Amino acid sequence: MSTKLFNEFKKKIPGKLIQEIKDNIPPNISEKKLRQILETVEKEYSDMKIAPGESVGLVAAESIGEPGTQMTLNTKHFSGVAELAVTSGLPRIIEVFDGRKTIKTPSMEIYLKKKYNNADEVKKIAGKIKETLLGDLVTEILVNVAESRIEVKLDQDAINTVGIRVITIIKQVQSSFKGVSVKRHEDSLHIKLKKTEELNILYKLKENLKKTYVAGVKKVTQVLPVKREEEYVILTAGTNLKQILKLEEVDDTRTISNDIYEIASVFGIEAARQLIINEIMNVIENQGLNIDIRHIMLTADTMTTSGVIKGITRFGIVGEKASVLARASFETPLRHIIEASVTGEVDELNSVIENVMANQEVPVGTGLPGLIVEVKKNE
Repeated sequence: MSTKLFNEFKKKIPGKLIQEIKDNIPPNISEKKLRQILETVEKEYSDMKIAPGESVGLVAAESIGEPGTQMTLNTKHFSGVAELAVTSGLPRIIEVFDGRKTIKTPSMEIYLKKKYNNADEVKKIAGKIKETLLGDLVTEILVNVAESRIEVKLDQDAINTVGIRVITIIKQVQSSFKGVSVKRHEDSLHIKLKKTEELNILYKLKENLKKTYVAGVKKVTQVLPVKREEEYVILTAGTNLKQILKLEEVDDTRTISNDIYEIASVFGIEAARQLIINEIMNVIENQGLNIDIRHIMLTADTMTTSGVIKGITRFGIVGEKASVLARASFETPLRHIIEASVTGEVDELNSVIENVMANQEVPVGTGLPGLIVEVKKNE
């Protein structure tokens, strides 16, 4: 491998591309072939450069918007698990670009450390992760009106599968409901209110008991272990990344959530930016479309450049525009114009939209530098 040849192209090609070439070429390659490869990469790299002053924002908007009209409105379901669905297609694109805090189908991909990555362990860990409610562990819940108590008949097989002890269930019930006494009676729990004996309170308690959390990770309502190539991954419905990362068996370097705000709170804004790019590119590839990743990167940068996630909506980055006419052109025009009139706001017409509205030349290509020269007047 010619070090001299790589050094020759060092200033023409970025170091990352040179390293990728080094990693992928055969060790016995001839100098002539290596030069051809480097020259081809240099040409490709040069052709892909954006000209100074290019209207990258407009190009990105058009490049994402036009293929977006061809997207389907679908939700992907995993076979055999009706509850485990992931929003895809145009609804997911809108969800991400709007920067919505509550998403339709929150989910995680949980990767395991090497020593836990086998069929037996993955089933145990999946069972340990899934949120278990009291209603999942009982065969029947009865209201004993005569003695003003609730009798919960436990499903011993379900309890053994989850790997929880009855004493733990009793503690969870006592901590979840104040003013109740819980006693074990053979395969049942007798729950009695200490103060009131009103029937409506008892029936309300019966319904709430079904939803009482007893084990697992809260908010993770379904789990599905799947095999990808040589390893197992646990897919979930619901997300609680902070708690999942505390588990010894979980590989915290690869486990992710599809909730952008959760990723931002756990890993930071850079990770949220990367998730926006990954999620949008996944949708685009699944739809069989071709959009240059740089358009998506520009959009993700715009959403996260302030250090917090801001959607492309009137409440997000559009609402921050200094121009009254730009804000008015997006949504609720009367409100923006009236507020601007009342406060005496001035529109300098510095951006694209307001100049289009005023039928003036559009100031695009703002990446070009301006040159200010002080000219001396003749005396």
